Amino acid sequence: MRLVMNEPVERMPRPYPRRWWALLVLCLSLLVIVMANTALTVAAPDMTADLGLSSSDLQWVIDGYTVPYAALMLLLGAIGDKYSRRGALVLGLLVFGGGAVFGYLADSATTVIAARAVMGTGAALIMPATLSLLAATFPRAERAKAITLWTATAGLAIAAGPVVAGALLRGHGWSATFLINVPIAAVAIVAALVLVPPSKAGHHDRIDYVGGVLSVVWIGSLVYMIIEGPHFGWGVRAVTAAVVAGAGLVAFVLWELRHPRPVLDVRRFAHRRFAGSNLAVALFFLAVFGAFYYLTQHLQFVLGYDALGTGVRMLPLAGAVFAGSALTGWLTPRVGMKWTVTAGMVGGTTALALLTRVDAASSYGDFVAPLVVLGLAIGLALSPCTDAIMGAFPESELGVGGAVNDTSLELGGSLGIAILGSLLSTSYSSHLADATRGSRLPASTLATAQDSVGAGYAVAQGIGEQARQAAARAAHATDPQQAAQLKQQAEQLASGARQMTDAVGASFADAVAHTSLVGALVLGVGTVLVAVLLPGRGKAQAKAPAEEREPAGAGAR
Repeated sequence: MRLVMNEPVERMPRPYPRRWWALLVLCLSLLVIVMANTALTVAAPDMTADLGLSSSDLQWVIDGYTVPYAALMLLLGAIGDKYSRRGALVLGLLVFGGGAVFGYLADSATTVIAARAVMGTGAALIMPATLSLLAATFPRAERAKAITLWTATAGLAIAAGPVVAGALLRGHGWSATFLINVPIAAVAIVAALVLVPPSKAGHHDRIDYVGGVLSVVWIGSLVYMIIEGPHFGWGVRAVTAAVVAGAGLVAFVLWELRHPRPVLDVRRFAHRRFAGSNLAVALFFLAVFGAFYYLTQHLQFVLGYDALGTGVRMLPLAGAVFAGSALTGWLTPRVGMKWTVTAGMVGGTTALALLTRVDAASSYGDFVAPLVVLGLAIGLALSPCTDAIMGAFPESELGVGGAVNDTSLELGGSLGIAILGSLLSTSYSSHLADATRGSRLPASTLATAQDSVGAGYAVAQGIGEQARQAAARAAHATDPQQAAQLKQQAEQLASGARQMTDAVGASFADAVAHTSLVGALVLGVGTVLVAVLLPGRGKAQAKAPAEEREPAGAGAR
């Protein structure tokens, strides 16, 4: 066995014999970049306390990864197609690992955000490379099964990130959640060189760098606007980003329509199968990322589970993703992707609808069914969509195909966190104001509590600490009248702390229910649109673009 696999997959006379081992490497690479995001959700409280992060700082620690990740994928996918898909994967893992080391050493909000941006750049190289290498290495007869396993890995990573981070946080600081990425990236690099065959487009013209740069501008500006506007207000920066995103998109589309070799042929979006699949991916991850954002907060803050406990309780989602992926592998060939994807989106809508029943008395048991239904829905819907998107691109553009799929995913996730997260915050603030109306809380204290559920519980703890201090002073007071006054004050403060704690929990639970209702409505409407867009089995074959019907290079063997 060769130490380094150097035979290009395009020159192999038959399918690569170790392709399933290669898929394991690609899935490991996908696992680490998805886990890097979900692990941060449980490490955020410790990081906030240690570095003194403001809510704005924390938001950009999370989203500093997202902007370069989404913006760069299309251009970097095209570069990987032309020069080396495996090279893009290995380089991405090196950049990602370097960013993780930088994050481990970071000691301020600025350095953590910079580290996350470096990791996001690495992820922009890795993500499209995994899909393009998968499509190039597997024959078409096996590609759907390989994509199903790839999708299931993404579902596993969503739930595994909090578990791994929670286990680390029991004995280490938040920085360990960065460092854990380094050995995984190192193993993936070595395994990629040994097991993944090199691949690039058999013929690829000069890259459309102008189109690529325009894609970076409009996608980056759009993601920035999605993050900045709902969270920090529609000030100059958010409005400017919106204008740049709109102008950049128009310029990108006009340029690509006129260019003889565009980085992305936007005419593909006129095909119902391709457009419907991208819309389904975006809408689904809008719901999934939005729900994950507020479910982890509810488990941690309202139900009181620690980081590891929260991660463990998200595992039913991962198990259900694998079950749904197995089901879609059996169902799609029999009924067609339209009905499988529609069924998955109906399941996602149902999961969000189940969350509308959450209230102050809800326990973890009330979340199990929604998590299982959501996991099954992910497994059902996403694999057929990814397979359809990748099938719309010829062999020379597999990296671009992977980037289109992943950009839809990332834009949907960003919208989910921004829109549903903003709605959650507004709803929580409104409910808390109603719940505390008539209380003697100072306006500044109430405003602090309304900022977030964590801040609300911190205010309640502060009031409780004042009660304990008053009780201690009462116990040591020598004047009976003063002791009685202090005791009465301590009792009033203790009662206020309990009332604030109950109000915060109930307000956040009501906000989760309200936000889930809006999410269910959005995904429900999207389900109807996707069902209308996606063609039936006969129409899909008759109207598929030429590159989707014809075998493409090595992937068609």
